[in-house]
Amino acid sequence: MNESDFRSLHAQYDPANTEPEPERDASPDPNGFVSNLRRIGKGAAADGQPWPERHQLPGRCLQLADADCALAGLRVVAELMLAAERTRQNGAPEEYVGDRVMEGLKMACVALTAQVTERLQVRI
Repeated sequence: MNESDFRSLHAQYDPANTEPEPERDASPDPNGFVSNLRRIGKGAAADGQPWPERHQLPGRCLQLADADCALAGLRVVAELMLAAERTRQNGAPEEYVGDRVMEGLKMACVALTAQVTERLQVRI
Protein backbone atom coordinates (compact mmCIF):
# COMPACT_ATOMS: atom_id res chain seq x y z
CA MET A 1 0.00 0.00 0.00
CA ASN A 2 1.27 3.47 -0.79
CA GLU A 3 1.99 6.05 1.90
CA SER A 4 -0.24 9.13 1.91
CA ASP A 5 1.11 12.50 0.79
CA PHE A 6 -0.70 14.18 3.71
CA ARG A 7 0.49 14.42 7.28
CA SER A 8 -1.21 12.37 9.98
CA LEU A 9 -4.22 14.00 11.62
CA HIS A 10 -3.28 12.63 15.03
CA ALA A 11 -1.66 14.96 17.53
CA GLN A 12 2.05 14.44 17.81
CA TYR A 13 4.45 15.60 20.49
CA ASP A 14 6.98 18.14 19.30
CA PRO A 15 9.30 19.46 22.02
CA ALA A 16 10.14 22.52 19.92
CA ASN A 17 6.51 23.70 20.08
CA THR A 18 5.98 23.31 23.81
CA GLU A 19 5.67 26.32 26.05
CA PRO A 20 8.07 26.49 28.97
CA GLU A 21 6.49 25.80 32.34
CA PRO A 22 6.30 28.82 34.61
CA GLU A 23 8.92 28.72 37.32
CA ARG A 24 7.50 27.95 40.73
CA ASP A 25 8.88 29.37 43.90
CA ALA A 26 10.68 26.49 45.58
CA SER A 27 10.00 27.81 49.06
CA PRO A 28 6.66 29.59 49.40
CA ASP A 29 6.11 31.88 52.36
CA PRO A 30 5.68 29.57 55.39
CA ASN A 31 3.38 32.14 57.01
CA GLY A 32 1.13 32.55 53.99
CA PHE A 33 -2.55 31.60 54.09
CA VAL A 34 -2.25 28.50 51.89
CA SER A 35 0.87 27.28 53.70
CA ASN A 36 -0.85 27.63 57.07
CA LEU A 37 -3.94 25.85 55.78
CA ARG A 38 -1.90 22.95 54.39
CA ARG A 39 -0.03 22.52 57.69
CA ILE A 40 -3.28 22.48 59.65
CA GLY A 41 -4.75 19.91 57.27
CA LYS A 42 -1.76 17.58 57.55
CA GLY A 43 -2.24 17.23 61.29
CA ALA A 44 -5.92 16.44 61.02
CA ALA A 45 -7.23 13.04 60.01
CA ALA A 46 -10.77 11.62 60.06
CA ASP A 47 -11.00 8.37 61.98
CA GLY A 48 -13.44 6.85 59.49
CA GLN A 49 -15.16 4.79 62.17
CA PRO A 50 -18.90 4.12 62.06
CA TRP A 51 -21.27 5.91 64.40
CA PRO A 52 -20.99 4.19 67.81
CA GLU A 53 -24.73 4.10 68.55
CA ARG A 54 -26.40 0.97 67.19
CA HIS A 55 -30.01 0.17 66.31
CA GLN A 56 -31.21 3.70 65.62
CA LEU A 57 -34.46 4.59 63.94
CA PRO A 58 -34.09 5.72 60.31
CA GLY A 59 -34.93 9.34 61.18
CA ARG A 60 -32.31 9.39 63.91
CA CYS A 61 -29.73 7.95 61.52
CA LEU A 62 -30.45 10.86 59.15
CA GLN A 63 -30.11 13.36 61.99
CA LEU A 64 -26.77 11.86 63.01
CA ALA A 65 -25.57 11.91 59.40
CA ASP A 66 -26.60 15.59 59.06
CA ALA A 67 -24.81 16.42 62.31
CA ASP A 68 -21.72 14.56 61.14
CA CYS A 69 -21.67 16.54 57.87
CA ALA A 70 -22.17 19.83 59.72
CA LEU A 71 -19.33 18.98 62.09
CA ALA A 72 -17.04 18.24 59.14
CA GLY A 73 -17.97 21.62 57.63
CA LEU A 74 -17.43 23.32 60.98
CA ARG A 75 -13.96 21.84 61.17
CA VAL A 76 -13.07 23.13 57.68
CA VAL A 77 -14.33 26.62 58.50
CA ALA A 78 -12.42 26.61 61.80
CA GLU A 79 -9.23 25.58 59.96
CA LEU A 80 -9.74 28.41 57.46
CA MET A 81 -10.19 30.88 60.32
CA LEU A 82 -7.07 29.60 62.09
CA ALA A 83 -4.97 29.83 58.92
CA ALA A 84 -6.27 33.34 58.23
CA GLU A 85 -5.50 34.46 61.78
CA ARG A 86 -1.98 33.04 61.64
CA THR A 87 -1.48 34.80 58.32
CA ARG A 88 -2.73 38.09 59.79
CA GLN A 89 -0.29 37.80 62.68
CA ASN A 90 2.80 36.46 60.91
CA GLY A 91 2.33 36.72 57.15
CA ALA A 92 2.50 39.40 54.53
CA PRO A 93 -0.35 41.94 54.63
CA GLU A 94 -1.45 41.11 51.07
CA GLU A 95 -1.97 37.44 52.06
CA TYR A 96 -4.58 38.27 54.72
CA VAL A 97 -8.13 37.55 53.60
CA GLY A 98 -9.65 40.63 55.27
CA ASP A 99 -12.08 41.44 58.05
CA ARG A 100 -15.21 40.85 55.95
CA VAL A 101 -14.11 37.32 55.09
CA MET A 102 -13.26 36.63 58.73
CA GLU A 103 -16.72 37.81 59.76
CA GLY A 104 -18.28 35.52 57.16
CA LEU A 105 -16.26 32.56 58.43
CA LYS A 106 -17.37 33.29 61.99
CA MET A 107 -21.00 33.48 60.87
CA ALA A 108 -20.54 30.12 59.11
CA CYS A 109 -19.24 28.66 62.38
CA VAL A 110 -22.29 29.94 64.24
CA ALA A 111 -24.67 28.52 61.61
CA LEU A 112 -22.98 25.12 61.50
CA THR A 113 -22.91 24.93 65.30
CA ALA A 114 -26.64 25.68 65.38
CA GLN A 115 -27.24 22.93 62.79
CA VAL A 116 -25.29 20.38 64.84
CA THR A 117 -27.05 21.40 68.05
CA GLU A 118 -30.48 21.11 66.45
CA ARG A 119 -29.71 17.71 64.91
CA LEU A 120 -28.33 16.21 68.11
CA GLN A 121 -31.34 17.21 70.24
CA VAL A 122 -33.22 14.16 71.44
CA ARG A 123 -36.96 14.60 71.00
CA ILE A 124 -39.31 12.55 73.10
